[in-house]
Amino acid sequence: MRTSIWLVRHAQTVANREQRYQSHTDTPLTDYGQRQSATLAHRLRRIPLQQVVVSPAARTRTTAAALLADRSLLVQPIVAPAWAETHHGRWEGLTYREVLARFPNEARERFADTLHGRAQGGESLAEVAARVAAGWRDLLHQFPGGRILVVTHATPIKLILCALTGMPISQHWQWRIDLGSITALDVYASGAIIRTVNEVPRL
Repeated sequence: MRTSIWLVRHAQTVANREQRYQSHTDTPLTDYGQRQSATLAHRLRRIPLQQVVVSPAARTRTTAAALLADRSLLVQPIVAPAWAETHHGRWEGLTYREVLARFPNEARERFADTLHGRAQGGESLAEVAARVAAGWRDLLHQFPGGRILVVTHATPIKLILCALTGMPISQHWQWRIDLGSITALDVYASGAIIRTVNEVPRL
């Protein structure tokens, strides 16, 4: 039995364009992001999805709505907090340069400890990996043999790829996951086949 999963990173937002930390807060999709969503919908149009899971963020729900606009699914998308982006705490909404200017010691400590470092009020990579792993287990348990779309963020997708390939999560940055990209997996009882990573449909 095979469970097929399409992991989609949401389309571009204003904060993405401005290179700002963005987790639990949202800015709207840009015009480019809206075109990305339409292109993703066209790319995935022939895949007979049976379930859709989205992170709680407005940007993922907006992207998912575009992907499902022309479908007649009998199920409603499931909003799953396990698939949220890393909570950036008080870095939320800042650029990297602004973080370094305002919180230089905190930034130094966070990046010196890849697994357990965090922004004040935010999550560590180890905490994110634990909740994403739980979300992955739930997905496979609830929908065995299904075709599932998960609209999420870069970090959860990278962490799943690390788990499937045996790569340490501290090296998750070595996976490139672009905005509006598709990562497709076939999961069997014996393991997973990675069909494609970071496919970005041409606009």
